[in-house]
Amino acid sequence: MMAKKIALLQIFMIAGILVGAARASDDVATAAPTTARQGLLAATDTAENDAGSNDSGSQPPPVLDRRDRIFYPGDTERPKPLLRKLFLNIVFDQEEIFTSPFHANRHNALEWLLPTAATGGLIAADTHIANAFENSRGQVRWGGRVSNIGASYTLIPIVAGSYVYGAWRDNAKAREIGVLGTESLLDGLILAGVLKEAFRRNRPNEKHPGDFWGGGTSFPSGHAIQVWSIASLLDHEYKHKKIVGVTAYSLAGIVSAARIAAQKHFASDVFAGGTMGWFIGRYVYDTHMSHLAHKHSSLMPMVVPQIDPLQRRYSFELVFGQAPHH
Repeated sequence: MMAKKIALLQIFMIAGILVGAARASDDVATAAPTTARQGLLAATDTAENDAGSNDSGSQPPPVLDRRDRIFYPGDTERPKPLLRKLFLNIVFDQEEIFTSPFHANRHNALEWLLPTAATGGLIAADTHIANAFENSRGQVRWGGRVSNIGASYTLIPIVAGSYVYGAWRDNAKAREIGVLGTESLLDGLILAGVLKEAFRRNRPNEKHPGDFWGGGTSFPSGHAIQVWSIASLLDHEYKHKKIVGVTAYSLAGIVSAARIAAQKHFASDVFAGGTMGWFIGRYVYDTHMSHLAHKHSSLMPMVVPQIDPLQRRYSFELVFGQAPHH
């Protein structure tokens, strides 16, 4: 009876954080463009009033939205604005991810209930799923090797290579994939680190496997968070090229299964990590990317120099907030 109560408590505690990334992606993707648009309109009105006044020094300078999250093509070419935005974006990301459980309501109930129910069911079935594998020495060895695809030391060079290629070939899309991929990975690393310390679940190959608050680092799977965040980002980047999304998600699924085969994680660990990673990838794409940069990349050098920074930002944010067609 006590074991059932503890298991139920675990499920409810996990529920509060599991879909945090999901709520952050939906809340910010909807609210941020509106907020940015309102702030930019106010800033533009102030600028117009200043221009119409003979005493321009009597008016304070317009205050832009501090969440200037959009990476413009020029921002990915220069280290100072790139690093500044990357750092601030990650700070804002973490704030919204960890406060998102407080924004649950009846409109997003399914986004909470479905992943929570699936995770709870997998926690109950973790031992049976783990025992369904052969669990031989060869399986564990090969599972560990395959799962290295989702390790930080594998994914970081990949996204860094995308940025280097984009800078070398003057390819805005490749540069921004490198930037957003880095942000997604760092978001995932921070989230996984905090949750691992919060739940301290023992790994399958440790003493008292599967126990929460036993001192382990099994829940959630950091490999799953990272590889699924990159897969989600690539899928959204190349939404019109289905083969990219299929390939990325297939590799993410293989890595997730390999973590179970290597006896490093339970099924619920990789499911929770994969779910959070997918929402992180979508959130970063929706919130931080200048979607006009690719469709009109050939026009950017002609258009951007002709407008001042305030008007440039206003134009991009206004169109982005209206969900432009790709």
